[in-house]
Amino acid sequence: MTTKYVDRPIPRISLRDFDQRIDQITAELVDAAENVGFFTLIDHGIVNEDIENMFATAEQFFSLPDDIKATVPWNANNVGWEKKAQVRPSTGQPDTKESYQLQFGENMVGLWMDDTHLPGFQTTSLAFMHRVQEVSERLMRCFARGLGFDDDFFIKCHDISRPNEQTTMRLLHYYALPNQPDGKTYHRAGAHADWDFLTLLFQKEGQSGLEICPGREVVTEFGIGDEWTRVEAHTGDIVCNIGDLLMSWSDDRLGIATALHISTSHAKMP
Repeated sequence: MTTKYVDRPIPRISLRDFDQRIDQITAELVDAAENVGFFTLIDHGIVNEDIENMFATAEQFFSLPDDIKATVPWNANNVGWEKKAQVRPSTGQPDTKESYQLQFGENMVGLWMDDTHLPGFQTTSLAFMHRVQEVSERLMRCFARGLGFDDDFFIKCHDISRPNEQTTMRLLHYYALPNQPDGKTYHRAGAHADWDFLTLLFQKEGQSGLEICPGREVVTEFGIGDEWTRVEAHTGDIVCNIGDLLMSWSDDRLGIATALHISTSHAKMP
């Protein structure tokens, strides 16, 4: 089936002067979540230098030999390293990628890459994770307010000080695909909707590959036969999408979208 593409405006929402503009930002976020399922954050306070440094740190990890990466294996707490292990129902095939999933609490005991292999990895990663968590909590305040809850409703539910809290930063590396067409369709990450509360996705300039198919109705069919929109990558922009959990928490008021990844690398944090 030939993929159909269409240009769609993806809302760009500024978090500038957050405390003074929280009502306006809330209205923009809720509108984007209700009508698109995806939006892009700007003026969020994380500088490009820190983002580039995290990408460089991730690249150093993925450049390690597989036997070294295997010392921090993936487990059922949604942490650790995996390689070509995630099979998408939309394709029936493993994604052509590897990932290393990181959390704040006790689930990471024994699963941080040792400094002997990658000096400073844990310190660098945790510092970035805390910066992204600050942005996430601003969004949680807005969505709680927009749904008529107390401002801290979602923040308390995602309290990263809890030892077993599962907020996750996922480092991703996509493998090269065959250069010669062979009649097969290859996806670095097949069409899917995220199961989490909210995903914050960082991309690098020149490494575009994210495609979206907005709307609740396309999710169960993975957007097959529907119209997709390419999302260009810009370092510093944070592409966000609503996950299954927030859709459920809002009683289906806030929608989700199907995503497809064909880029070389990015990092995301739900």
